Amino acid sequence: MNYDALVVVSFGGPEGPDDVMPFLRQVTRGRNVPDARLEVVAQQYQRFGGVSPINAHTRALVEAVRAVVGLPVYWGNRNCHPFLADTVRAMRDDGVERALAFVTSAFGSYSGCRQYLEDIEAARAAVGDDAPVVDKLRLYYNHPGFIDTMAENVRSVLERVPVGSPLVFTAHSIPLASAEQSPYVTQLREASALVASRAAPERQWSLVFQSRSGAPGQAWLEPDVSDHLRELARTGAPGAVLVPIGFTSDHMEVIYDLDVLAAETASELKLPLTRAATVGVGRRFVEMVRELVEERLDPAAPRLWLGTQGPWPDTCPAGCCLG
Repeated sequence: MNYDALVVVSFGGPEGPDDVMPFLRQVTRGRNVPDARLEVVAQQYQRFGGVSPINAHTRALVEAVRAVVGLPVYWGNRNCHPFLADTVRAMRDDGVERALAFVTSAFGSYSGCRQYLEDIEAARAAVGDDAPVVDKLRLYYNHPGFIDTMAENVRSVLERVPVGSPLVFTAHSIPLASAEQSPYVTQLREASALVASRAAPERQWSLVFQSRSGAPGQAWLEPDVSDHLRELARTGAPGAVLVPIGFTSDHMEVIYDLDVLAAETASELKLPLTRAATVGVGRRFVEMVRELVEERLDPAAPRLWLGTQGPWPDTCPAGCCLG
């Protein structure tokens, strides 16, 4: 099938103090979260000058992808400028008729996949009947471009902690009810096992969760990363390597929940701790985007994948990741 553009679709984040509350209101729209609660979260952003690094990372990714993909490359966000609807409108005005979408989320869940599909359709509806068709590229949690980049990032930090320190893979926690309707945990375990086998096959590894939100009585995926660090210290682990497998770039959940909160926990425990980088704009990761585009442009192009689960289909199964 022919496509005449690629749009990178991301979560978005504030780029200054005045952006923080509007951003948080957009993120929580329709959930009746009071401003008093949002002000507490806003303090995390104000600690970093009201700036999340996610937009800068996405800009860098867009520029890197432009250099290797033979299509015009656009950028649209879910929660801040450039909003996806504005980007789709610009694509229409530029004469784009059919585009591919690369979403900066590797795993299947409501917020990581289906909600982006809903965002794309909402943006097209806002633009009107002449909006370009936008087809999302497949999930890439087991693509060698993602796995090999993460493995390289892990290997680069192993010498910073004592020999034998286990790998602790982290991902955003989601409600248990939502997890049971998605491939999220299965995919995270597959990706973690693949990275561990390439980076440090002799080391133990575990999958934990972070950045929980929501009502205290609601069941979310566990264990929490800080609770797991306490357990490692209790059982005599020499240290730990945090691997943010669930994130493709350093944003607030990484620089605050891991680099501040989890690091403070490890310091209190006297547990040596280091963190591997996210894939960011690693060369092999950027090449992966090109390969995902090429496989959609040419049915004869190879579909690359690692592990046991095969490549994720272009169209998600009906009923997947309902929320």
